[in-house]
Amino acid sequence: MERSLSMELVRVTEAAALSAARWMGRGMKEEADDAATSAMRDVFDTIPMKGTVVIGEGEKDEAPMLYIGEKLGTGFGPRVDVAVDPVEGTNIVANGQWNALAVIAIADNGELLHAPDMYMDKIAVGPEAVGAIDLNKSVTDNLTAVAKARGKDVDDLVVSILNRERHRDIIEEVRSAGARIKLIQDGDVAAAINTAFNETGMDMLIGAGGAPEGVISAVALKCLGGDIQGCLLPKDEAEAERCRRMGIEDTGKILKMDDLVGGEDCIFAATGITDGELLKGVHYKSTKASTQSVVMRAKSGTVRFVDGKHNVDKKPDFVFKS
Repeated sequence: MERSLSMELVRVTEAAALSAARWMGRGMKEEADDAATSAMRDVFDTIPMKGTVVIGEGEKDEAPMLYIGEKLGTGFGPRVDVAVDPVEGTNIVANGQWNALAVIAIADNGELLHAPDMYMDKIAVGPEAVGAIDLNKSVTDNLTAVAKARGKDVDDLVVSILNRERHRDIIEEVRSAGARIKLIQDGDVAAAINTAFNETGMDMLIGAGGAPEGVISAVALKCLGGDIQGCLLPKDEAEAERCRRMGIEDTGKILKMDDLVGGEDCIFAATGITDGELLKGVHYKSTKASTQSVVMRAKSGTVRFVDGKHNVDKKPDFVFKS
């Protein structure tokens, strides 16, 4: 995989973020997603790679672009699997809340799990707690192990959990164990990444969220030296059959890092759409816009934060104007 792809991918996430951010707080999540998807697809045409979407906006008959199986790039360069989420947190953008991202994850051809669009039970931590998590164990056991690995008491930990009724028992157990909780409405990719940066104050992500987001999070955490485990949660036989069609026979298997993203190299890029703990969102002033992105590569372990200054008048195709 070419290391130059790292900065090329930032151009893609920047374009998506610039386009989606104009819809922030307008209550129109589909419009934000459509704008980001269109901008992301346009810039992909300029990227020197032979990419295939394995996680995207849906099947070909469900999405006009960035659909599963779509070919991306110029057709020259490395052959890679591509996972995209033009707006990770469409509700966040619609409501003007924190931690919406435009994200891309790539790995060598055949190395990304082809995760179906269903729930996945997840647990994610940063580098200090690698090897301490186990989805087969209780929430309390995992909290105790992560606290020990991080040199903290359990009541020092902060755990991100999606604020859903399905997580009621998990929330009660975390509180009973003495740990603190940050309930999030959406955006568990950002929450997973935040566990790897001390400045965010997050120690762990736990609970059920989207399976595609689990794979994207795994790429980021592999680049950062963190850890993640997941288990698919098909709700019925139709979803179980979809797993089998995508090559996943044992839906009850605990998926570890190498099951989610194999090989030794992968790249993750994200640009903030709205402000968050790790990245600032898009800020506009007249014809100017600023973005903040993070891009990382597993093989080198390099993590770069990229501050962008953009002249909106020179990027009319990527930026919605009211």
